[in-house]
Amino acid sequence: MIARRALVLAGGSALIGRRAAALPVAPAPVSPAPIGTDATLAFRLMRHDTEIGRHTITFDRQDEQLHVHIAVDALVSILSIPVVRYRHRAEETWAGPVLIGLTGETDKNGARGWMQARHSGAGLVISGSKTHEYLAPESALPTSYWNRRMLDGPMISLEDGVLLHPKVSPGREDTIRLASGTPIPAEHYNLSGAFAVDVWYDQMQTWAGLAFSVADGSDVHYERL
Repeated sequence: MIARRALVLAGGSALIGRRAAALPVAPAPVSPAPIGTDATLAFRLMRHDTEIGRHTITFDRQDEQLHVHIAVDALVSILSIPVVRYRHRAEETWAGPVLIGLTGETDKNGARGWMQARHSGAGLVISGSKTHEYLAPESALPTSYWNRRMLDGPMISLEDGVLLHPKVSPGREDTIRLASGTPIPAEHYNLSGAFAVDVWYDQMQTWAGLAFSVADGSDVHYERL
């Protein structure tokens, strides 16, 4: 989860609920990606009009399973001196509408966090670097942001496994710019409490943007590529 907790300078990573739904990825956000092919959703991270990193999600269907690979890399430098390094890797494994596997590893300036989940007969069992093992609520989804249904229930931190209960404001109509500079209509949600971010989804409910404030008062925002 890139949010206030994710960058040391700042702080600040759902398929679908456990029910079947469409796969919202570019370039065909309404229909599932063809079996055996990859689809990618990617963003550049911007701070002070400068790109500081990339966030990429790759969707890979293999037979009856969907593998979601997440990679985030960010570097903030001052006078050419690196002051913040952030590296995050995660993977979700889905069998039809059921999340059967989940892993996450994060390195924030050398401080490492991890989480993992396995599916048991009772549901999804979570463990992580900042939590004891627990059984996740059925509605809980990982903080990968790529489907707005994540906002409908508790969230499982992909950094450390902690179960999060942020307050989610009702969506409101807004516009957001893509990396190309093109403005698109989007629904804007604010998350507060457990962590503080703003997130946007376009008219096809595809993840369109993210923004959060960092410790020095500056803002980091995502621009979809």
